[in-house]
Amino acid sequence: MNPLIIGGAVVLILVWVGFIAFAAVSFRRQSTVEERLGEFTRGEVVAAPKETQPRQGGFIVEGLNRAVRGRGFAERISRSLARADLKITVGEYLALHPILFIGVGAVAAFLRQDLLAGLIAGGLSLFAPNAYVSWQQGQRLVKFDSQLADMLNLVVNGLRAGYSVNQALESVSREMPPPISVEFKRVVQEMQLGVTPDTALSNLTRRIPSQDLDFVVTAMNVQREVGGNLSEILDTISHTIRERVRIKGEIQTLTAQGMATGYVISGLPIALGLFLYFINPKYMGQFFMNDKFWLCGYGAVCLIIVLIVVGFSIVMKIVDIEV
Repeated sequence: MNPLIIGGAVVLILVWVGFIAFAAVSFRRQSTVEERLGEFTRGEVVAAPKETQPRQGGFIVEGLNRAVRGRGFAERISRSLARADLKITVGEYLALHPILFIGVGAVAAFLRQDLLAGLIAGGLSLFAPNAYVSWQQGQRLVKFDSQLADMLNLVVNGLRAGYSVNQALESVSREMPPPISVEFKRVVQEMQLGVTPDTALSNLTRRIPSQDLDFVVTAMNVQREVGGNLSEILDTISHTIRERVRIKGEIQTLTAQGMATGYVISGLPIALGLFLYFINPKYMGQFFMNDKFWLCGYGAVCLIIVLIVVGFSIVMKIVDIEV
């Protein structure tokens, strides 16, 4: 085993562990939007003693937050984190990428005794944070949509019992499970602080990119302008959403086999190539390290990736049926 590789891997691992330990100590406690709004609505804002207040975060993270504040990409990242309900700042999210690159790359280089393997593994790890945020957004959106019809029934029953719209929405924040209770709690607290209902509901649609929610919010805004029986309107919308969810579930059942086929067929060549590379690097290295045919090897790999992406896109387009 090459001592240089071992020493470098040990140093990188120690740096990675030290960075994580520093981050764990220095990252400030994230106070959620509903906690901050709740303090103002309850009128219980009490300044903690200076020595007991939590630290405002490590200088690296705070420096990143100041450097990216007001920039367009930082706003997009902040919206993505809010939609995923992740209580981290943009600086913490950005700092996570070099930590993953160093840590995963060092471990892969140490296990394979190959710097190229470490660079490949570290590069692939950079996609992990964005993939996790996207997955978390999707899971939260699916859960929100599944609760929307029950939420509308609760609001309709409250309106028929004599509640105002604000009281009906507040009952949603108390009686429904997350994430819909959390989001409508924010709506209620914003309105209690003087934000207009139109603005509060518009903020909700920006946090939750749901077509069904847009339909509900539009109906509530129109009813507020022109009048009408809101309980009957929401009851009709609730029935429509339930039927849409039922039909969508049937379509997903019918297209599940095609979707699984697309994932398996697209992922199999990539998984097989990585497996062969880690098992027998010299065999796969002929694609890239052969003095005569390295250009053909890189060209073949690029062509394979393009064909995989095209094939996967076609399969997903076939099974993607809008309801």
